[in-house]
Amino acid sequence: MKKQQSKKIKGAREMLWFDYDQDTNVLYVHFEATPSSNHSEMHEDGIILDYREKELVGLTILDASQR
Repeated sequence: MKKQQSKKIKGAREMLWFDYDQDTNVLYVHFEATPSSNHSEMHEDGIILDYREKELVGLTILDASQR
């Protein structure tokens, strides 16, 4: 069973949603409450950028606790 923690943070101009999956050590950062992406780009540093068309809607950080 996956253990997942979710947290919402409101800043001066934007809101961010964070979800951490402890079992897989992956951190998800969303720039919308329910993001939907239609393509992603994975970088060599283990960060995946999620886009809807040309708009960045979130990112995924692999091996999050090692950073």
